[in-house]
Amino acid sequence: MIEEILSYNRQFVANKDYEQFATSKFPDKRIAIVTCMDTRLVTLLPAALGLRNGDVKIIKNAGGTITNPFDSTMRSLLVAIYELGVNEIMVIGHTGCGVQGMNAAHMLQLMRERGVDDEHISLMRHCGIDLDSWLHGFDNSEEAVHETSDLIRNHPLVPHDITVRGFIIDSLTGELTPLD
Repeated sequence: MIEEILSYNRQFVANKDYEQFATSKFPDKRIAIVTCMDTRLVTLLPAALGLRNGDVKIIKNAGGTITNPFDSTMRSLLVAIYELGVNEIMVIGHTGCGVQGMNAAHMLQLMRERGVDDEHISLMRHCGIDLDSWLHGFDNSEEAVHETSDLIRNHPLVPHDITVRGFIIDSLTGELTPLD
């Protein structure tokens, strides 16, 4: 599959299809969106919000949440605020999220089935990684969005003039429901 993607890419560049996407690194709408990496949102989310290339910074991860005030998502938001001029942040969860109800014990079992041995899992625990917490999902998408929004809003490095709002997007229709 990667070879097919590379072949397509060569043709894309040769045809100069990239020209229609030309923009700067600065988001025109001065908004950053934290959302899930779910495949249903790749095209649906920008289409449902009327976004074009260059409008916003979109930061995606499993569940669209921030699990630690110093994780890479929070770092990306700080870069967006201080280096790229973002002044509003949308946290967008979605219906039917796979991280909702994710179970750490099940994930660890899947890792073992794929060849990760118990020695490596024990090493992680010995190094202070709480795998049960780190691999645990959330019980409710709305609560997860509220927690992430609150973490951003109250982060000691986020200026108080930044607007932070939470939403749930319907994974089928694209309907956006505000949570604040």
